[in-house]
Amino acid sequence: QVQLVESGGGLVQAGGSLRLSCAASGRTSSVYAMGWFRQVPGKVREFVAGIRWSEGRSFYANSVKGRFTITRDNAKNTVYLQMNSLKPEETAVYYCAAERNRTSVLPTTPTEYEDWGQGTQVTVSS
Repeated sequence: QVQLVESGGGLVQAGGSLRLSCAASGRTSSVYAMGWFRQVPGKVREFVAGIRWSEGRSFYANSVKGRFTITRDNAKNTVYLQMNSLKPEETAVYYCAAERNRTSVLPTTPTEYEDWGQGTQVTVSS
């Protein structure tokens, strides 16, 4: 199992930026990919961005391409999500997740991820 702790959420005005961090511990050597998801009450958890841990290949939801960047620091077992040009509709709880079973080349669905953080609130004001 992998333990994940997110940080960096907060309140930002529309058009602003935030950087989220996710620190991993435990069986990090078994991680195949890390992902960021977001969720608002009453809606399904939505894929935002992911990164394959070993080679650093990143992949994104179409809605965030060009504005969000996911990176990782292997030495620190930490993944980051840089979010620029934020929109009010992107207000949500953002979750970090770890995928260990290599269910697909680019995992983008919540069911493919085994371990989850507690989430961090991002609020974008208009």
